[in-house]
Amino acid sequence: MLSTIPGSERLQGAAIDFHYLLNRGYPRKTSLELIGNRYGLSFDQRHILHRGIFSDSDAKARKGKKVSLQRLCNRKVAIDGHNVLITVEAALAGRPLVSSNDGFIRDISGLSGNFRKTNLTDEAIHLVLDVLRKVRPLHSLFLFDAPISKSGLLAYEVREQLRKEGLHGDALAIKVPEKVLLEFSGIVATSDTAIIDRSEAVFDLAGSIIRNRIRAGSLVTLKVS
Repeated sequence: MLSTIPGSERLQGAAIDFHYLLNRGYPRKTSLELIGNRYGLSFDQRHILHRGIFSDSDAKARKGKKVSLQRLCNRKVAIDGHNVLITVEAALAGRPLVSSNDGFIRDISGLSGNFRKTNLTDEAIHLVLDVLRKVRPLHSLFLFDAPISKSGLLAYEVREQLRKEGLHGDALAIKVPEKVLLEFSGIVATSDTAIIDRSEAVFDLAGSIIRNRIRAGSLVTLKVS
């Protein structure tokens, strides 16, 4: 909840002003710096705005690409591995998350490059596979960033779990997973804005798990309309 974040009223006011500037075509980076300085926001508070507030046109376009959980049934799904697992793990650990005005839930930890597998990672994988087991996609492809430490081992463990669950799919650690995700012909599971903007159908897998399976007390929701 927003009320649990220090300086929440100031952050809410900053979100409204940031949104106002974005809707009028002001550059995102410059606007964030201007608003952050005006309201005296911390690094984390600025990151919440950056990850959580978008122009109405961007938000509408992304919401139009979101599909329901049921749409995964008998469809090919590509899963942005680190993006999804890090977000679910953040919720399990009680780290800050933001419910963005484009309809996606994102973490603000910036952990991706320094990600290390923990017991919570295993729990996050279990929650993801539980979703897949219920909807039974035609094929589930997990893609992990090879430059991140032990990505190959993580891919192997997910691949073995898919096999044990009797789910059709694979898990790979590749150098630039974004290239495969952007060319994928099925549904892409991610909250990465760059991938969403260039994909046709997107499912917020981490967000669905967080909303339905985890009591995420650290979830921040900013109202801009």
